[in-house]
Amino acid sequence: MISWLRRLVRTLGVDVVRFPPPALPPALPSDLTAAERAIVARVAPCTMTSVERQVALIRAVEHVVQAGIPGSIVECGVWRGGSSMAAALALMDAGDTMRDLWLYDTFEGMTAPTAADRTFDGARASDLMARDAGASGVRAVAGLADVRANMASTGYAADRVHFVAGPVEQTIPMQAPEGPIALLRLDTDWHASTAHELAHLFPRLARGGVLIIDDYGHWEGARRAVDEYFATLPTRYLLQRIDYTGRLVIK
Repeated sequence: MISWLRRLVRTLGVDVVRFPPPALPPALPSDLTAAERAIVARVAPCTMTSVERQVALIRAVEHVVQAGIPGSIVECGVWRGGSSMAAALALMDAGDTMRDLWLYDTFEGMTAPTAADRTFDGARASDLMARDAGASGVRAVAGLADVRANMASTGYAADRVHFVAGPVEQTIPMQAPEGPIALLRLDTDWHASTAHELAHLFPRLARGGVLIIDDYGHWEGARRAVDEYFATLPTRYLLQRIDYTGRLVIK
């Protein structure tokens, strides 16, 4: 039945329509600290990772600081810099501002995938990229100027933040940190890049340092690269599940 008010306004050539209330943002896990909540909110526009992966990174930073693990924070595949922003903010919260942050990316989007690169349910990465004409999603396009500005917004010392542009297969190991790595985060999705990063950077990860793999559960190529690499090592490591795709290893 049309209400009397709706009948009245219709005589004026308009209508009354009830809209659903706006969707509320997903609730954050109850165990997050106030500092973690602040960082998650701060980096939200600059990351496509889940809250679980963001918090795992923040707590990994806290771990390497508290345990005195020496070395840099290294990220391969940064998109708009959200994860490195989270690392920088966590370092400042912990009072540790002397570590170098290394950000490796093409800063032009994803490199070309191969036949090894499919989603967990079999969709080919090449097909997904062909359909993604935007500046996010599978192509993960973000320019260097954007990432620089996002990192600068954290207030972390600019001379401690290093941006290395180009495919990792071309920039690593020539432009890798000279000293140890305390935390290594890999998020380049594909088999070839992930295998290359592990071969050249995992040996530099300090004992007690943390490796975070963003796409183990989502991209078959990344999973295969990780499994193949760790199968060659004499030590057996636990790949701790963060969420459906993220994995964490303490060396």
